[in-house]
Amino acid sequence: MNNNDILRRIRFAFDFGDSKMMSVFQMGGHESTRAEISNWLKKDDDPDFASLNDKLLATFLNGFIVENRGSSSKEMIPEKRLNNNIILRKLKIALSLKDLDMLEVLELGDFKLGKHELSAFFRRPDQQHYRLCRDQVLRKFLQGLIVKYRGIVPEDEDNPDKK
Repeated sequence: MNNNDILRRIRFAFDFGDSKMMSVFQMGGHESTRAEISNWLKKDDDPDFASLNDKLLATFLNGFIVENRGSSSKEMIPEKRLNNNIILRKLKIALSLKDLDMLEVLELGDFKLGKHELSAFFRRPDQQHYRLCRDQVLRKFLQGLIVKYRGIVPEDEDNPDKK
């Protein structure tokens, strides 16, 4: 999954308008314009499409954490490089989700995962049981958020029989 697709899905799941998106970016430490956000949200084949880099997505996710949990005394510095594990962790923190909540969201996204498999995503990368979060898991988690917060079951691009 690319960063723009992740941003689109989060926006859709929580029904954020442009003003809200600009506010969340601002809370993360980036002053964005409506045009900038609009270009990030465009489809990849649109001529005005602009790619969202890892640092900007990390800034948005940090702003999402501040929006939902409040600011902390420690400054949140956006990561220069993101992976699905970091994105999943930031969403978990922003939404104050426990492991069972996350498993429930994954089930809403039509994906079964065990508690131990989930905890492996949140371990240190040098830890023996650490596992990389694949795109499919993050995609299903974001689909589960859409079902949970919007009540909309999106089309499943992984399973053409469900379309």
